Amino acid sequence: MEDVPSQQGLYGLTYGHTPAHKAFGGDVYAIGYDEERASRQKVRLAIIGGGGVAQSKYFPAIARLRTLWEPVEIVAFATRNEAQARKIEAIYRTRHYADYKQMLENEEIDGVLVLGPDDLHMEHAVSALESGRHVLVEKPIARSLADAQRMCQVADKRGLWLMTVANKRYSPPYRRAKLLIESGTVADPAMFSGKFNLGYSYVDLFEGGTIHLFDIARYLMGEVASMTCIGVDRYSGNKRRYPVDNAIATFEFESGAIGSLYTSASALSLKPWERVEVYGNHAWLAVEDGRDLLVYRSEEGPEERWSPVVPNTLLFDEEFGGFMGILENFAQVIRGVEQPLVTGRDGYQAYELLIACHLSLARGEKVVLPLDPTSADSEALQWLKSRGWPGGMERET
Repeated sequence: MEDVPSQQGLYGLTYGHTPAHKAFGGDVYAIGYDEERASRQKVRLAIIGGGGVAQSKYFPAIARLRTLWEPVEIVAFATRNEAQARKIEAIYRTRHYADYKQMLENEEIDGVLVLGPDDLHMEHAVSALESGRHVLVEKPIARSLADAQRMCQVADKRGLWLMTVANKRYSPPYRRAKLLIESGTVADPAMFSGKFNLGYSYVDLFEGGTIHLFDIARYLMGEVASMTCIGVDRYSGNKRRYPVDNAIATFEFESGAIGSLYTSASALSLKPWERVEVYGNHAWLAVEDGRDLLVYRSEEGPEERWSPVVPNTLLFDEEFGGFMGILENFAQVIRGVEQPLVTGRDGYQAYELLIACHLSLARGEKVVLPLDPTSADSEALQWLKSRGWPGGMERET
């Protein structure tokens, strides 16, 4: 696998809309025959899980890829929810299994999407890997570092690819931001700043959304050497009794750069909101709400901006959100013509930053990385449980 060439950074640069050369050439929805795509090796996928993320993101993204002539198909899926299974079968004409192990035994599959509950990711992913299939697993990669480590080890032992969902890496503004850093526009960045709001009272703040920006911090700035986290449970509104509703994490990167990340579960937010800034030498960039990329590289020149400017009827969320990109990359990895833009190890290290935040909150001090998986898991879990997590009900007021 080391000889596979790296992917060429093409994902996301259309900003989720029909490429101009197709739109103005008469193919306004980009559905015209694509000889290069259509000639690719067919990839057969299976899905474990039939819940909201599978139905709202992955099934539609694969359908859109097929519309663009990508030869990828979902041959089967597994879920125990019979009502949802009947709906998925009717819409996508694919086979349903109540037992995912039977699906792995019976079906001819190249890759498996693990989209079930977080605490079952390790079981599902390891089963798929041990059956000889490449795996793409939703975030967070697992609910413990030890489980995530085992998943990576099994993939390495089997010579298979394990990828984790860091779809923001494939989303147009972040993809272009990475390319601008690599090309020298914002070279050798010195500082990172991130902000993230997740206003849902029924999910854990770090695992439910902030982990995306843990990954983006590493993606844009490199490895983290140490971090410190402070937080408060100011309003005590989380139904699972997650111990913080507002937190600030600071990073020291191995490059010598520094960074901070602010995250809130109590700010007004109909949907998750975010902002990321990267500062270089007399140049800096910002990604606003996962939508607009702003670049400042001249003392006198104007702001440069990349953002969707086409009508909404030509904008495809499946691509703009990064899901088509990660699925296409997964298919190309299976074909052996690209390397993954995000690996199981990336998923492990994003979760390691999350655990480091828990440890820093518990100890009230800086945490140096890397962590010992077993002891870090145990200490973080003990701290969470001491705060009443996972409560499962609203707190009394």
